[in-house]
Amino acid sequence: MPKLRWSAIYNHSVLLIGVALMMGPVLLAFATSTHDRIVIHREGLQWSIGPNGVETYARAMFEGSGFTKTVNGVLMMTNSLVMGLGFAVGKIVVSILAAYAIVYFRFRLGVACFWLIFLTLLLPLEVRILPSYEVVQGLGLLNTYTGLIVPLIASATGTFFFRQFFKSVPDELLEAARIDGANWWRFLIDILIPLSRTMIAAIFIIMFVVGWNQYLWPTLMTTQEGYFTIVRGIRQIMQVWVESNIPAYEDAMALAILAMLPPVLVVVLFQRMFVKGLVETEK
Repeated sequence: MPKLRWSAIYNHSVLLIGVALMMGPVLLAFATSTHDRIVIHREGLQWSIGPNGVETYARAMFEGSGFTKTVNGVLMMTNSLVMGLGFAVGKIVVSILAAYAIVYFRFRLGVACFWLIFLTLLLPLEVRILPSYEVVQGLGLLNTYTGLIVPLIASATGTFFFRQFFKSVPDELLEAARIDGANWWRFLIDILIPLSRTMIAAIFIIMFVVGWNQYLWPTLMTTQEGYFTIVRGIRQIMQVWVESNIPAYEDAMALAILAMLPPVLVVVLFQRMFVKGLVETEK
C-alpha cells in the first residue's frame, strides 16, 4: 500500500478549492440561465438546472434584442471576434516592428524611446480616455471597427516582451544573414518571426482575451447597436425591461456564458504554446 503523502493531499486540496472558487460562479450563472426570468426575479440565482435552457440560448443567439430589436448574440459575438482579432494582431505587428527597430537599428535615442514606450504602462486607458475619444471623434471613426481597434493597438507590454526576446537571439544569426545578402526585412521575416512563433502565440492569447473583454472603450466608441460587442450587449439587455417590469435575466446570463467560451477555447487550445512562449529561455 503506497504511503500517504500529506503534502500531496494539501496541494490537491488547495487546487480543488481554487477550482471551486473559479467554477462556482460560472456554474451558478449557467444554471440560472436555464430558468424563467420570473423565477429568477422572485427566487434569485438558481443552482438547479431549469427547463428553459435550449430555448434561452437559442433566443439569446438568434432573436433580436436591445432597443431596436435588431441585434442578436451572433452579431455581438462577431463584433467581439473582430475586435479581439484586430486587437491582438495589431498589437503583435506594432510591437514586433517597434522592438525590432529598438534592438537592431541601434539609433542614438533607441533606449530612450524604449523607456518612453514602457512608461506608457503608467497611463492606462482610463487615464487617457477623453483625449483618445476626442481624437477618434475628430477623425470621424465613431461607430466603426477602425475606431474600436486602431487607437488601442500600441502595446508597451508586447514591445517589452519582443525586445527581450530579440536581445536573446545570438548575434551570429544577424552576421550570417548579412553574409547571405539578407536585408533587414528578410532577416525579420525569414529568421526572427519563425523563431518568435511561441512568443507570438503567447502575446496573441493575452491580447485576444483583453480585446474580447473590453467594455469601457466599446461603450464610448459605439452608439449604434450594430457595433455592440457581446460584453457591451449584456449591459444593454439588462437596461431593457419587458413584460411586468422584469429584465431578461436569463438572456443576460446566457450571453455571459457565451462570452466566456471563445477566450476559454483560445487558452485551452494554445496553452502549451502560451506557457512555452512565456517561460522558454533557450532560443
